Amino acid sequence: MKHISVLGSTGSIGTQTLDVVRNNPELKIAALAAGGNIKLLEQQIREFRPEKACVWAEEKALELRSAVSDLNVEILSGMDGLIEISTMESVEVLVTAIVGMIGIRPTIEAIKAGKDIALANKETLVTAGHIIMPLAKEHGVRILPVDSEHSAIFQSLKGEDPEKISRILLTASGGPFRGRTMDQLKEIQVEDALKHPNWVMGRKITIDSATLVNKGLEVMEAKWLFDVDLDRIEVVVHPQSVIHSMVEFVDGGIIAQLGTPDMKLPIQYALFYPERRFLGGERLDFAKLSQLTFEQPDKVNFPGLQLAFEASAAGGSMPTVYNAANELAVSKFLDRKIRFLEIPEIISCCMSEHKIVQNPSVEEILETEKTTYELIESRW
Repeated sequence: MKHISVLGSTGSIGTQTLDVVRNNPELKIAALAAGGNIKLLEQQIREFRPEKACVWAEEKALELRSAVSDLNVEILSGMDGLIEISTMESVEVLVTAIVGMIGIRPTIEAIKAGKDIALANKETLVTAGHIIMPLAKEHGVRILPVDSEHSAIFQSLKGEDPEKISRILLTASGGPFRGRTMDQLKEIQVEDALKHPNWVMGRKITIDSATLVNKGLEVMEAKWLFDVDLDRIEVVVHPQSVIHSMVEFVDGGIIAQLGTPDMKLPIQYALFYPERRFLGGERLDFAKLSQLTFEQPDKVNFPGLQLAFEASAAGGSMPTVYNAANELAVSKFLDRKIRFLEIPEIISCCMSEHKIVQNPSVEEILETEKTTYELIESRW
């Protein structure tokens, strides 16, 4: 029996992780953590009977304690609670499906406690990859990617010599506005941006996909996960989302991972790695695939992607600025306080005014996030 903790259990990746658990009795949920969706978290607690559960706000924790008072479950809150459920002695794998830089500290503590990390929290590597990857190596911990693109690269590298990588080809659907110009993007509304052509995801990541910022964040992650230079990472737009990513080797050979756009595969692969398990659902039917097409990403009309390369190249605390600026800008767009095209404008502005801190500590990363938020709030 493999015991796992799930941070972000009520979100898109978290709920799909629990679907995988339902279909694999060898998995046991030891702990769950969520933001504020108490109703769904209560349902999950009643179904999976974890030892512990955590919500961020103490008032929500009080509400949850009352709701599940008939069960033998400990309800925690805040950062201390997240760290406690991430480092439980019984836990073997921590699924980090939580959104935001709130995931950094629990991930660090879980690594120190020797837990493998099924990583779906982009911010952890984007902002603190220089801390996370050496720490994982020091403690003999595996970082198992859950993002479909990074899982595809991880699978394509199995049995291969990472020193022989020529290029990582990170595929992108292009989002709902592929092919549109700046003029056509001026009047984009929230509802338009939330209609992704291939994937069903949370609101924030769906907007990130529409701006191509999500692909920018994935480029930053890939740099750390696979220890490759930025100039060996290329983004390829592949609208059908059948090829999830590819690796080209020094001899020109390319290995790709293909499949339907279903997050359960990379989740299950991470939880059982290196073993493959049966997974139900739709399968690719090559006879019905009319075509697979590829094109260059449009960095002119979607500048968020180019800004990601620039932030990653600058290094230090600059990726934190990129991430934090995007996070608050997306929130403001979803609240209809800014226009769609202002998202990359805000990111660019914050980056241009930032003084880089080299090799930032966790405290400096969080301070950079705070000052970036303050700059945005003072102008937008």
